Amino acid sequence: MQALVIVGHGSHLNPGSSDPAFTHADTIRASGAFDEVREAFWKEEPSFREVLRTLESEEVYVVPLFISEGYFTEQVIPRELRLGDWDPGNWDSDGTDADHVTLRATDVDKTIHYCGPVGTHDSMSDVIVQRAKSVTGDPDVGDGFGLAVVGHGTERNENSAKAIYYHADRIRDSGRFEEVNALFMDEDPEVDDVTEFFDAEDVVVVPLFVADGFHTQEDIPEDMGLTDDYRTGYDVPAEVDGHRIWYSGAVGTEPLVADVVLERAADAGADVGDAVERV
Repeated sequence: MQALVIVGHGSHLNPGSSDPAFTHADTIRASGAFDEVREAFWKEEPSFREVLRTLESEEVYVVPLFISEGYFTEQVIPRELRLGDWDPGNWDSDGTDADHVTLRATDVDKTIHYCGPVGTHDSMSDVIVQRAKSVTGDPDVGDGFGLAVVGHGTERNENSAKAIYYHADRIRDSGRFEEVNALFMDEDPEVDDVTEFFDAEDVVVVPLFVADGFHTQEDIPEDMGLTDDYRTGYDVPAEVDGHRIWYSGAVGTEPLVADVVLERAADAGADVGDAVERV
């Protein structure tokens, strides 16, 4: 038997924070790729600490529903799952290429395949493009459009920005969009000045966040000038300084993220059959 555990942050303040984890878990559960599928959270139940005890499977694939490699993926999750012999160096990553490591949980008789976060997987670039398609309603979107990939950014964790730049660079190299830039909430270049970074009249803005919450629903729309008050709503596209801004909301709510979770597990050796293609 093999099990999948999707681990997310969760929130006591934002009830929608855990929605993507439950939604993607339901999609994968319906695919039949795993004998068991569980969700676990840092700030909600079921908790990281207890989730392995709820499984009958001896082979467990743990996929963090996080954007970047950092404090939670390198310290909190391994500690709470009690992964013996874990060390961040096991991933041998420069901040964007963590793959997986196989360990034993110290208090349960199970083999744990601990995967890198979904946010740094190569397939997430495709999910960002899919968000651009969804918000514009144009499956061929790209020609004449700019794309802004937006992250939180923080001086405390350099890897937070690395993931954003990584996907912006990959999409830029594909040549699909006229311009592609990485922007941030809490470091330069800032999303507040989004129109200053693009010549294209049409700009799709995709926040590389797991869930829609205060930042994606309130802060970013107001910072970009889409609205003076998020409670009054805003148009999509919205006219800002001579540009049309197509704001998509959090990338983690895109259904294709379930595919990225499956690919993470498959990369670690999970037998998922044709579930990736079907999802």
